Amino acid sequence: MISVLFRCSAQAAGLALWMSVVPCVAADVRTTSATPGAEVFAVVGGTTITWQEYQAAFSNGMRQKYYHARPPEREVAQYQREVGDRLVNRLLLHEEAKRRGIGPDRAVIKRTVEGYDKRYANSAQWKDNRDKMLPPLIAELEIGTTVDSLEKRVRDVAQPTESQARAHYAAHPEQFTEPEQVRLGLILLKVDPASTSAVWDRAMEEAKQIHARLQRGAAFSELARMHSADASAEKGGDLGYVHRGMLPDVIQSQVIDSLKPGQVSVPVRLLEGVAIVRLEDRKTAKLRGFDDVKIRAADLLRREQGEKAWTALIASLRSKAAVKIDETRLLPLAEEAKGGTPAQTSS
Repeated sequence: MISVLFRCSAQAAGLALWMSVVPCVAADVRTTSATPGAEVFAVVGGTTITWQEYQAAFSNGMRQKYYHARPPEREVAQYQREVGDRLVNRLLLHEEAKRRGIGPDRAVIKRTVEGYDKRYANSAQWKDNRDKMLPPLIAELEIGTTVDSLEKRVRDVAQPTESQARAHYAAHPEQFTEPEQVRLGLILLKVDPASTSAVWDRAMEEAKQIHARLQRGAAFSELARMHSADASAEKGGDLGYVHRGMLPDVIQSQVIDSLKPGQVSVPVRLLEGVAIVRLEDRKTAKLRGFDDVKIRAADLLRREQGEKAWTALIASLRSKAAVKIDETRLLPLAEEAKGGTPAQTSS
């Protein structure tokens, strides 16, 4: 049997997570039996993953991924399968690590257990349950550190040559291009988002009057100091240079993109209130020279190659393994919900 936790690296797991690993039925997983725990979710070679183990992994994953949110059913259906795949992959990777002679990292395990002892030194619950909890905790850490060591080795590919880095640079100029920068001035009339329409209307009317004064030649910096509620008011509304993508889309696409340096926008309603923006300067996007970024190019390429090596290993292990997954209790995927039949086995 494999462990119930779906992420083996338990260093980041809290005491509450470990104490919550008990047989349960996730609300978003369909069941056809009152006691499905011992039933089989997947068979990987000669190893069984029980439905109970899958449920615990799914429940813990949902809590970490969504907290108390309720995601759409189609998203839950996809996530159910991701959890199943990760459980299967983890099992296969652990076996591969053992085949390569890779064992658990005892130093990491020791530090982790000591960390729990220190963190929960005053917890009566930890003291009462420590002897029961440590064996499965250590077993999880053994698997986790073993798989982590395998991953580090697989991703540790050779450093690319300069010619390879240059080829990557040429193929991915977007990774080495400094985005457009704009220097902006801002006058913000703050409005609570929950305010009534009348409050928003008054703010918009005030902004229009300020805009009219700007059109007649009033100094933007003076009006910003007088009327703006933004922190930049003391600097005359000067926001300095900001990169494209740092601004709300309504400002970037509907205001900044249409302005020329020195021009002022009409009042625009934002979440925080009503804004008037002045474009002070625009620096166009610029591709940096290879000599300036060759170290970054090599690092990015090596990271990409490491990711490919890791993905390829998982794909190879899956292609060679006899894997059967029972998905009959899972929510149907979007295309299945339209009339198809959910798959019962996967290989």
